[in-house]
Amino acid sequence: MIIQVVLVVAIIAVVILLGRSSRNVRHMAFRRLFLLAFAVASVLAIAFPEALTAIARAVGVGRGADLLLYALVVAFIGSLAMQSRRATELARMITLTTRRVAILEAEAQLRDGGTTPEHQDDGPSAG
Repeated sequence: MIIQVVLVVAIIAVVILLGRSSRNVRHMAFRRLFLLAFAVASVLAIAFPEALTAIARAVGVGRGADLLLYALVVAFIGSLAMQSRRATELARMITLTTRRVAILEAEAQLRDGGTTPEHQDDGPSAG
């Protein structure tokens, strides 16, 4: 019984931490829906472990713990895919931002009549 309380509190903490707002409204809506489904399914599995075993047997898995493991593996792979996609998007945004800054700096140098960035003194040379 104590483990059930601890697990439910942990799930609530995860939902609160991951449910905080972000910039992308559509992404946030999907994330909140998945979090809600996760929380409900987790609490039900904790409260009624025999039901998880019954569902597992109905879909051809021997134990509820095995079904839970399979679901967690799928969720983990999905999480990895989402993180990879996000990292790729962030790298693209960093590249675009860096290009914009470089162009703006070059335009400012030309406008101010200073030296071009290639001839700018960046400090002591290694030679």
